[in-house]
Amino acid sequence: MATWNSRGLRGSTLEDMINRTNEKYLESGLALIQKIPTPITPVKIDKENHHITLAYFDQKSTVDYIGAVQGIPVCFDAKECAVDTFSLQNIHEHQVEFMRQFEKQGGVAFFIIFYSARNLFYYLPFETLFTFWQRAKNGGRKSFRFEELSPEYVIPKKQGILVPYLDSMQKDLSQKDSKER
Repeated sequence: MATWNSRGLRGSTLEDMINRTNEKYLESGLALIQKIPTPITPVKIDKENHHITLAYFDQKSTVDYIGAVQGIPVCFDAKECAVDTFSLQNIHEHQVEFMRQFEKQGGVAFFIIFYSARNLFYYLPFETLFTFWQRAKNGGRKSFRFEELSPEYVIPKKQGILVPYLDSMQKDLSQKDSKER
């Protein structure tokens, strides 16, 4: 059983930025993306400050975000990485399986990784993640290096949008379409 404590809030700044981006996309009529809360059961509560200080997760979560972009089903997870090597331990088997099934149903699954040392956001298509995942399952590296990633999926900065991932998603869709032909 996994427990929650203050370390669980490490990614909240990234999530706040993505939440604000999703609000902009909604206001512009481009997308409807919602944050999926992770269900928890409180164990200890600081009665004075009304804060949960210890809890356990009720069930395994699948992804951080789910919704639709111009009629296309979308799901993604947000991760932070302080170094150039991303450990696959940060991703769980049930998440990979959910995303694989999601794409099998015609949706688009991906990860947004914030490389904090580089101060950049990266759009990781599920297909690329799955290649690294399979490599690890077959006895290879249990991580991937920034240098292994395609530079075309670095999310460029855009005025007024904190994490402008839709252009990268469009690239991902275009590459999927060209492979199907």
